[in-house]
Amino acid sequence: MNAATAQKWICMSCGDIYDPAEGDPLAGIASGTAFEDLPDDYVCPICGARKSDYEPYVEEAA
Repeated sequence: MNAATAQKWICMSCGDIYDPAEGDPLAGIASGTAFEDLPDDYVCPICGARKSDYEPYVEEAA
């Protein structure tokens, strides 16, 4: 797994997490698809926010 497919992204509108390891099966996005490789018209599956409304997700240490 490279850095692009390891980086998770969070929707700043609703908090949905895009995990490249899982992809977005309901939108036809295969697992292993880096966020940067998502189509420009990709929208959040929860709230419909645009791809530009996502930011890199940083998991806090426990």
